[in-house]
Amino acid sequence: MNISLGGYSFNNLFLDGRMDVFGYLETAKYRYRLDAVDLWNAQIAERTKPILTLFDESRLRKVREALDERELRLVNIAVDTAHLWDPDPDVREALRRNAEDHLQAAVLLGAETIRIDTGGRGDQVFSDEAFDWIVRQYQTYCRFARDHGMKIGPENHMGPSLVPAEMVRLAEAVNDPAFGILLHIGRWNEDRATGDNLVAPWVVHTHFDAKTAAAADTPSIIRTLRDAGYRGYWSVEYNAPARNAYAELEHLLAQVKLRLAEALSADESATRGA
Repeated sequence: MNISLGGYSFNNLFLDGRMDVFGYLETAKYRYRLDAVDLWNAQIAERTKPILTLFDESRLRKVREALDERELRLVNIAVDTAHLWDPDPDVREALRRNAEDHLQAAVLLGAETIRIDTGGRGDQVFSDEAFDWIVRQYQTYCRFARDHGMKIGPENHMGPSLVPAEMVRLAEAVNDPAFGILLHIGRWNEDRATGDNLVAPWVVHTHFDAKTAAAADTPSIIRTLRDAGYRGYWSVEYNAPARNAYAELEHLLAQVKLRLAEALSADESATRGA
């Protein structure tokens, strides 16, 4: 099964100083027996408020070596503080520079997909100015991604990206094969019952949280994504409490494996009945 574990899941252990990026890779490989991870950029960056700026290249190369030594695929890197839109042009320019630095880092690390958010925090619909800017920037980043064998796009994470119709509008406007959506399953401000289905054709990575890992309807969502052509990884991203982080995440990984098995069983039953 294509199972991964989002780096943000260990945020509380990072904040406590009890884990670093190398411990995360070791945990994914040898505790949970995974063959893939998706990093969160805070694991490899310095906090220069309000921007997460990258360490120097030698640091990134050590992370790449650690991935290669453990034979771990980097199926996604989730990038915060590099979102595309901010109404302040000076902030927007700083975000753009940070996004470009992270694109270079993604290449060095061997990332297969990269999540850079839209921006527009608090809004429900993109303004015309914001939408035009975001589309142009994604088109620029998609050209870079295509040249380096990656896919790039937003997560349903903030502002209008939490509205399925806005994500569909954005995907259709960018109109590039290197554009894709990191779907945090079920996290929508509107159209929660149909949102995952609407964006399914563009999904290039997924996140489960504690709620969706346990939900009875999750196998049907998995089947919908598979029917739309999704063959990527199914990742747990859950900000586990530091006290029981390892056990809670092991439990959630097992739940996702069960949901995937249930989806596969339903597919086989449907095939036999056809």
